[in-house]
Amino acid sequence: MIFDYNVIWDAMPLYLGGLVTTLKLLAISLFFGLLAALPLGLMRVSKQPIVNGAAWLYTYVIRGTPMLVQLFLIYYGLAQFDAVRESFLWPLLSSATFCACLAFAINTSAYTAEIIAGSLKATPNGEIEAAKAMGMSRSKLYRRILLPSALRRALPQYSNEVIMMLQTTSLASIVTLIDITGAARTVNAQFYLPFEAYITAGAFYLCLTFILVRLFKLAERRWLSYLAPRKH
Repeated sequence: MIFDYNVIWDAMPLYLGGLVTTLKLLAISLFFGLLAALPLGLMRVSKQPIVNGAAWLYTYVIRGTPMLVQLFLIYYGLAQFDAVRESFLWPLLSSATFCACLAFAINTSAYTAEIIAGSLKATPNGEIEAAKAMGMSRSKLYRRILLPSALRRALPQYSNEVIMMLQTTSLASIVTLIDITGAARTVNAQFYLPFEAYITAGAFYLCLTFILVRLFKLAERRWLSYLAPRKH
């Protein structure tokens, strides 16, 4: 078996462009997904059945359906409705980049909301009682104590979600975007070198995963050091 990596070297600008697209998709999706997950996480710990139930239904549906189905519904499914094509939203919904970011953000918001809700429920009672003893209002309690504490404790679980979203962005190539996987598909289609094309894509994802893991480890070391067992 002969490996032809000269083709891969010549196609490196295509891969680098795909890397930029992948990072853009990941950053936008995580940003808006986290923005949506914060209120959803608060709703999931609400004692109001309607509020809690609405958030539960959202996370249940999104987490219970494949990401690929969600992407197809947004990118291909909405286009079949005349009302959508004639609306002011069509310039956005006809964009593969927008649809991919929207689908990814919706998906990660559901998982992140459950992570935040779990961290909120795991907040030690001592922190809550101390805040109440200082006369904090409910809104101030959430803003200054519960949310910051829950977000710090959620870092290990959220790092897994970020890694999973990085892998999920590879689906963007199915809706015509040239991300890392899209670059590999293009190289394979032109030169029929599946091993070289996809092993190069895998190397890019592996490097990105390593960087993200290291960044989260540094974040955990900084913000979760107080939870580490103390040496006597």
